Amino acid sequence: MNKPIRRVSIFCLVLILALMVRVNWVQGVQASAWANNKENERTKYDRYASPRGNIIVGGQPVTKSDFVNGLRYKYKRSWVDGPMYAPVTGYSSQIYDASQLEKLEDGVLSGTDSRLFFRNTLDMLTGKPKQGGDVVTTIDPKVQKAGFEGLGNRKGAAVAIDPNTGAILALVSTPSYDPGTFAGGSDADSAAWTALQADPNQPMLNRALRQTYPPGSTFKLITAATAFETGKYKDPGEATQTPETYILPGTSTPLVNDSPDEDCENATLTSALAISCNTVFGKMGAELGGDALRAQAEKFGFNDDKVDIPIRAAASYYPSGSSPDGTAMDAIGQHDTRATPLQMAMVAAAVANNGSLMQPYLVAQEGAPGHAISTHSEHQMSQAVSPATAQKLQQMMEAVVKSGTGKRANIPGVTVGGKTGTAQHGQDNSGKPFAWFVSYAKDSGGKQVAVAVVVEDGAAQSSEISGGSIAAPIAKAMMQAALGK
Repeated sequence: MNKPIRRVSIFCLVLILALMVRVNWVQGVQASAWANNKENERTKYDRYASPRGNIIVGGQPVTKSDFVNGLRYKYKRSWVDGPMYAPVTGYSSQIYDASQLEKLEDGVLSGTDSRLFFRNTLDMLTGKPKQGGDVVTTIDPKVQKAGFEGLGNRKGAAVAIDPNTGAILALVSTPSYDPGTFAGGSDADSAAWTALQADPNQPMLNRALRQTYPPGSTFKLITAATAFETGKYKDPGEATQTPETYILPGTSTPLVNDSPDEDCENATLTSALAISCNTVFGKMGAELGGDALRAQAEKFGFNDDKVDIPIRAAASYYPSGSSPDGTAMDAIGQHDTRATPLQMAMVAAAVANNGSLMQPYLVAQEGAPGHAISTHSEHQMSQAVSPATAQKLQQMMEAVVKSGTGKRANIPGVTVGGKTGTAQHGQDNSGKPFAWFVSYAKDSGGKQVAVAVVVEDGAAQSSEISGGSIAAPIAKAMMQAALGK
């Protein structure tokens, strides 16, 4: 071989080697980056090239894949009772991507998760069409329906949790939306999406997980827990040293109770919670101090921005650095304190579970029928309070339902504990109050459920009547559904 030909041959060999290196680099090292690139339309088409797996509730799918045989999309997602389950499933749209479980579990649902490799390979060898895996949720359809129908046309949210395991039995947000109205790629889908984005009622906001509210008097549970845990008080029947008129520290502003007829002067802790004395818990909070209240709130999950169920919840907030008068207001769930409905359900669940707060979770299992690729393992999130403190709080919460502001949550033959609350908001508290009710129920067989309900614009003449009359009946219906009563 002469010298010029040898040089050309070497040059060609170098080019071939460079091409091979580049191909392996792109297909191996950079494959994931290219596949997940937002400009890669092929990934979007592949998502709907075969039937997606289903999201399962109560053993039944609440999703479907409809064959449309379009030019780019072969299937389109649809939902059963879409508005009721939208806060759980989220949406999966050919134009607007996906959200919540449809997004977070896309690898399983689309069948591209590496853990499905064996099943996919077997299907390929046997000639079986490609099929995504299923996602089995913890939602109880009866409890979900009770919360959804109870809230009706009102803005609000409801969450139910099994205190023993952390399993989320209901996740409700209203007003809601139907994910099927914009699942495709037509002009009608685009119009539906645009209308939802412009709706001032924000139907696509997951109020159960992503909206924080002032918790109002429901936060008094955490203030009482702090008092017991720090040793300030030892018994629910212990009288507090509360004046008839309590002036916020460093100010000339009196902290008023819901009604001037409430007997809050030197009330016992049980009585103060039952009739929801602001003066008792405001004074108590100021004396305990913001640091102690914040530390206790954080044991229940406040200020944690990584509560994933696996959908990430907004962080509930207890402030630091409040002035003494601000701390007094924080202690009754006003001022700067804010919480999601999930967070307040976690508080009730921890109290019911003798102080043990279990990690809340929504997905029980992933995979395909007969081939689970993962199963949830329950674990404790924290020991929020000691068992002794939890039992004292249970005694106080049960008095709220038996003889206090939460009577409308009473269920015959069932032990029910609760706390009503109404949160003022808006400029100079001019907005209609938020009505809260947090509760738990236990039957004689040991079955339990914890519930939190918030209703926006829960107007009523009395702040505690608001929580007791508007939110408590919804919580009662959900508890009855969970316990089969």
